[in-house]
Amino acid sequence: MTARIILLNGAGSAGKSSIAKALQTMTAEPFLHVQMDAFVEMLPEALQDHADGLSYETVRKDGKPQVAISTGPVGARTLRGMRHAIAAMAEQGNNLIVDDVLCDGEMPEYLRLLSKFDLHLVGVFASLDVLEVREIQRADRLPGLARWQYDRVHKGIDYDLEVDTSALTALECARLIQERFKL
Repeated sequence: MTARIILLNGAGSAGKSSIAKALQTMTAEPFLHVQMDAFVEMLPEALQDHADGLSYETVRKDGKPQVAISTGPVGARTLRGMRHAIAAMAEQGNNLIVDDVLCDGEMPEYLRLLSKFDLHLVGVFASLDVLEVREIQRADRLPGLARWQYDRVHKGIDYDLEVDTSALTALECARLIQERFKL
């Protein structure tokens, strides 16, 4: 049986992880939750905010902070490895819910790697105001990260389904995904 993959893409604090966890509770078959954050956390501490790993620069735009992310060679290799690891997991028959933030043109590689699987692309949206409030409430987010990602994360991507966590709960979004793709 072909592995099924739900790729959730959205800015940080959009609710992808909450949707993934809710979706795991309602699917007929098991789905593993693969988080980009888990792969970023694999980088040594010395490469967090380093030119070779991932670096973060706070700039001001319209009087508000934006955290621009730059990916160095080790960071790029790590994230490329994540995409290949996802394909390897699916190759073994694992159903996956992938939780990612696609800001650097990664979608063509995903489509190439995952084309032989039952892949569904889901855009996870929220208003910038909502994202910024969530970002402040979470201790693990840099204020301004969502603002930088906001105009980049969905650019040029055609989704099979879009959900808005400004208007719906994570559980409601998960139910829409489950019903749409008959999971």
